Amino acid sequence: MKIVVTGSKGFIGKQLCKTLQALGHQIIEIDLSLGHNVEEWSSFKDLPKFDYMVHLAARIFVPESFEKPRSFYQTNILGTINAIEACRLNDAKFVFFSSYAYGAPDYLPIDEQHPVKSFNPYSRSKIMGEDICKSYFADFGVKSIIFRPFNIYGPNQDSRFLIPSIIEQAKQGSITLKDNRPKRDYIFIDDIINAVVQALNYEPESSDIFNLASGVSHSVEDIVDFTMELIDKKIDVNYLNEHRPNEVLDTVATISKAKDLLNWEPEVSIKDGLKKCF
Repeated sequence: MKIVVTGSKGFIGKQLCKTLQALGHQIIEIDLSLGHNVEEWSSFKDLPKFDYMVHLAARIFVPESFEKPRSFYQTNILGTINAIEACRLNDAKFVFFSSYAYGAPDYLPIDEQHPVKSFNPYSRSKIMGEDICKSYFADFGVKSIIFRPFNIYGPNQDSRFLIPSIIEQAKQGSITLKDNRPKRDYIFIDDIINAVVQALNYEPESSDIFNLASGVSHSVEDIVDFTMELIDKKIDVNYLNEHRPNEVLDTVATISKAKDLLNWEPEVSIKDGLKKCF
């Protein structure tokens, strides 16, 4: 297949391109570092004919979305419109990476029918991206796969995120964190890549939504404890007990839909995944 990957030099994109090329696919890369800007139609209008597009390019760091909301909406919404419009013109299928979009859950585990709730500008921009996918199917018949990944982690992740921050601090001999309570459903990057590979063999009916997660949640304190086991030395740990307003204390997904329809399930446990991050 000929596959366009936006955000091809990012945390997920770089590994995805490498994997897809190894499987024999022809990759067309779109990335800011290559001189492209997904906000501009010029980055898409001259693409050669392609079969699939995986749209990863986005602004993603949640705290920054409160500081620069306009930039988040502009990149994440306009970029998605440009990307799926290119799919319309090429009669191609679209893989859209959304995000955890459920806010404080009404029930656990969370399935794809759970109501979506915007709880920051980043999540709102992704929910709007999902709506764009649905509109392009309703109006133009463009089929898409919408992934809602929970907490992705892996080697070379931005150190602003929790797991790389914990590992980096642990290597320095002490860890300071605000809150040890929140539990999240962590999913290793290799499992995310495998989900994309499986999706290429799936024929979406419309704009099909899939949770990507492990199906197990772990607290911040769990992650610290697992990290200390791996580093095997005395580490000072300090929790500041600073709690964010309206903090979501637990998120865990049901992934039966991806198992049934994509023939996908995660293979990397949290402990094995953390080991690969060192």
